[in-house]
Amino acid sequence: MSTGLIYVVGPSGVGKDSLLNWLRAHVRSLQAAPALHFARRTVTRPQGNSNEDHEAVDFDRFAQLARSGAFALQWEAHGLHYGVRHTELTGRSGWVMVNGSRAYMEQARALISGLTVLHVSAPQAVVQARLAARQRETPTEVQARMLRASAAEVAPAAGDLVIVNSGTLDATAAALCALLQARTGLQLVDPA
Repeated sequence: MSTGLIYVVGPSGVGKDSLLNWLRAHVRSLQAAPALHFARRTVTRPQGNSNEDHEAVDFDRFAQLARSGAFALQWEAHGLHYGVRHTELTGRSGWVMVNGSRAYMEQARALISGLTVLHVSAPQAVVQARLAARQRETPTEVQARMLRASAAEVAPAAGDLVIVNSGTLDATAAALCALLQARTGLQLVDPA
């Protein structure tokens, strides 16, 4: 395995995907510093239905991969199956970042020694506004999602990282880069 695994969690609407996409687009590791790799997930979701570059498979193919032991990590959330192949976590120098699931977090901790969890959060009013702006759900469904997220919230453990995404994406991403550098030694810089 690499130097370490950063397992990113956060409920819908906190901006977890936006932060990860910002990092992918704007940062690089300095040559003398540990590298950062973003693990590509295998998901039972068509490629065009997401802003994530994932390996899209149907359920039968996912089940076949799981039976063959292809996944180091795997979970189900919101009717979809997610997996991270062993090849995404091994044979790399530096750190690997995985877009994870809060519900699977303790299993991931048990499987990967030294796992660091990065909790992304945002104030409830901000999350509610973001979910409403997506217009994927009715106001009643947004409210139900907010209640489920609140009930499922997991407190950070010792050694975990926490970032509150309540400001602009650039400001939160800059704070996240500083947090990652302090915790992991990663020296992430904007290539521009």
